[in-house]
Amino acid sequence: MMDVVPTRVLIVEDDEHARASLRLALEQDGNDVAEAASAEEGLPAFQRRPSDVVLVDIMLPGADGFDLCRELRRLSDVPILVLTARSDSHDVVAALEAGADDYVIKPAVPKELSARIRALLRRAKRATTAPGAISLGELEIEPESARVRRRGEVVSLTRTEFRLLCELAENPGRVLSRETLLERVWGYDYFGDGRLVDVHVRRLRRKVEDDPSNPQLVLTVRGLGYKVEQ
Repeated sequence: MMDVVPTRVLIVEDDEHARASLRLALEQDGNDVAEAASAEEGLPAFQRRPSDVVLVDIMLPGADGFDLCRELRRLSDVPILVLTARSDSHDVVAALEAGADDYVIKPAVPKELSARIRALLRRAKRATTAPGAISLGELEIEPESARVRRRGEVVSLTRTEFRLLCELAENPGRVLSRETLLERVWGYDYFGDGRLVDVHVRRLRRKVEDDPSNPQLVLTVRGLGYKVEQ
């Protein structure tokens, strides 16, 4: 019987008690956990030991969680889950804009945290296993190699942006609601937040549209969701 390789998780959290609680919960779920108390410690820790998922607290001493998300995103497409104390603040959107894939409200409930991590990992795996090339306007999408070209030039997308584009491109002309996209792209059926979809659509448009403020490819259908046109 083959041994199951544990998921490697890096926690970047300055509160020692919160960090210890997160580590205990994740290790009880079978994860291999490393930790850092600041962005300045977290970035080299990730470089020394690449992780499968990184948990980043937004409020860090020195460089904050937004800075760390941006730096991690420059290095890797590793799934990033941010920890925030408030769900109704601009911090959530700012973190997603900085490159995070999702967020969890503190104090994190172990069951929800584990479910979100599993969903992130499932999504990361699907991003490199879907077959069949897709042509969409000036885009050539290669799901098998997780590559997108626009006018022959490679477009750099995160795994989440790539999965979102693939889901829309596989349903040209069809309106997909935020709830449908949360389920298919994020793997969430009951605790997803529509802001995840909206922010990632904005990020995607910046990379695949000539004029992101006047999109011609990824379209908003007011009150319903999003669709793409050939």
